[in-house]
Amino acid sequence: MTTIEPYRPLPPLDDGVQYEHGPLSVPGRHRAGEVRTFEVTDPSAFPGTTRRVWVHTPAGHDSAAPAAVMVFNDGWWYLDPDGDVRGGIVLDNLAGDGLLPPMVGVFVDPGTFPDAEDPKNRNREYDASSSDYADFLAQEILPRVAEMHRLTDDPAQRGICGGSSGGNAAFTAAWQRPDVFGKVIAYNASFAQMPQGNPYPRLLAETAHRPLRVLLHAAQRDLGWDQREMNWFAENLETAAALARAGFDTRLVVGDGPHSPNHGGVLLPDALRWLWRQ
Repeated sequence: MTTIEPYRPLPPLDDGVQYEHGPLSVPGRHRAGEVRTFEVTDPSAFPGTTRRVWVHTPAGHDSAAPAAVMVFNDGWWYLDPDGDVRGGIVLDNLAGDGLLPPMVGVFVDPGTFPDAEDPKNRNREYDASSSDYADFLAQEILPRVAEMHRLTDDPAQRGICGGSSGGNAAFTAAWQRPDVFGKVIAYNASFAQMPQGNPYPRLLAETAHRPLRVLLHAAQRDLGWDQREMNWFAENLETAAALARAGFDTRLVVGDGPHSPNHGGVLLPDALRWLWRQ
């Protein structure tokens, strides 16, 4: 079947592009779901840190039935109804329109050291290429969520989403633990600033296939977009090319503008529908 897209003029290639949210990102379309929250203090994976987790379910959700799961890094930033992403609103609208299976949204903040001069632990958690963050989610976050709502054990029905460093953290979590996560959304991923460099073009060429479905987003004027080194835009393109060459179920969306959550946030309804398509 051919999809007809209406004509849209190409926006100017500058840092002033702002994408407008669509109807699935606007509140009031359906009854708002429920959000519960808990705090995680001194977890085994990241000792001494504390963080908050929000758990979203759409209106009428049956907590006794096994549900799909979508984890969002930078939790409140992605849940904030006045922010760029509006994850809870999007999940409510997609559920209300019957466009997603029953789903629990898990919004996880990065850890902080409350009494430290530099309290942030975000880059240590998100930019690493190890399984530490994925193991933390699998062993210390999702079991607590499962005490509230029954979750599916099928990785093909479990996804993870993030932007910037949260984007490469999402990809790394699924790469390291495909037994836990089978779907990925990575917006403006900061592959360029991973401590040992972006490992994925090489790993995708050299290692066995993983059953992952991946949506990557890149911004035309992302950080270092015209530089030989530390080029966020190029590293996302090279990762997307490596995924395609390795035969992954992948989709690349390129937008105008700088390193910003705006375009990724606008894309979230379509990204989720693409991930969960049959």
